[in-house]
Amino acid sequence: MDEISWLEGGREQCVRWRSESGAPAPRRVVVADDATRADDAYRLACEGTALLWRGDFQNARQLLTAMARRIDRPPRRRVRKPEPSQVQAFHLFRQARAQRARTLGMLLIPFDPGHTIPLRRAPDVQDACTEAYGPDSEPYVTSLRELLGLIGAHEWRAKGVSIPALGGDRIHPHYGVFSPVRGEYVDLVAEAPLVSGKTAFDVGTGTGVLAAVLARRGVGRVVATDNDPRALACAQENVDRLDVANRVDIVQADLFPEGRAGLVVCNPPWVPAKPSSPLERAVYDPGSRMLRGFLNGLGEHLEPDGEGWLILSDLAEHLGLRERDEVPTLIESSGLQVVGRLSAKPRHPRATDPDDPLHAARAAETTTLWRLTNRKSDVTPMSGVGPYRA
Repeated sequence: MDEISWLEGGREQCVRWRSESGAPAPRRVVVADDATRADDAYRLACEGTALLWRGDFQNARQLLTAMARRIDRPPRRRVRKPEPSQVQAFHLFRQARAQRARTLGMLLIPFDPGHTIPLRRAPDVQDACTEAYGPDSEPYVTSLRELLGLIGAHEWRAKGVSIPALGGDRIHPHYGVFSPVRGEYVDLVAEAPLVSGKTAFDVGTGTGVLAAVLARRGVGRVVATDNDPRALACAQENVDRLDVANRVDIVQADLFPEGRAGLVVCNPPWVPAKPSSPLERAVYDPGSRMLRGFLNGLGEHLEPDGEGWLILSDLAEHLGLRERDEVPTLIESSGLQVVGRLSAKPRHPRATDPDDPLHAARAAETTTLWRLTNRKSDVTPMSGVGPYRA
């Protein structure tokens, strides 16, 4: 495990470094406290020097906010440049976010054994850190920005996300597991016509929300898979809480479980790009690996009259990251046919925010549930398999 070192009190100190985002341990570290000015902290962070906080915890939060304001303020002189294309805007957006994360990640917080913070006015974060890291009996250092993310995730886990398709019952996402805050894809699974009520597979279950929806719809047995231990624990907790564990089996697998099912559902990451941290794997799918794996393997896991439901946004198409005909081509080359589609527009605030750098793509986005069968099926395929028609 990585370590960081710094000079303090005339002696070199060394301690373990923790980062769930995969950030490397800072090479240069200085001690900072309540006398540290925001301008100086921002300058050091931009230069790649981390600041290990020894002052009041709440003052550290204020300093982080002040550093963020300096990052986000517009330049004094705006240089007129040609309007970037959607794909250029996407890459510029990700670069800016990554740089922002690196800079703000330079403000560090020390931990004593047992996830306790040895600073004045520090909150009790033992539960939040244990949920994310597990028990720990050694000291370590992590970034304040990451710690605040852990606290936020702990609060979301405790509060839960209300799911209309579950009658308002709540899903409780764990740290590092994609939260179903974008409810349109859940609603599509709740509305699509069921062709079989016996067995369903939920491939890449995450929080278990789609498995729970299928069980509530009367599917006799749902096998929900994931290869992330956090997701598996999260899904199991949610199906237990929702009282559908007698119908849902949580299984560790890369994509499909063994056997066949009358319904196989998959909501893969929507954007074919490389994640910049492990926590982004639910959003970014390099080379569309999961999408391609699902389509290539779907046919052999469907019962003779079964259906596969692929839930996918076309945001990547609007960003120029995927060709408009790529999904239909992948479906056809996998020996599948489209027998129906349901679509929904996004309801999240960024879709209507004109100041969002990706506003044009977000405003045009549509999420579609593709109903797929093996091509040899007797079901008549849809005419006009052009992408994302309602």
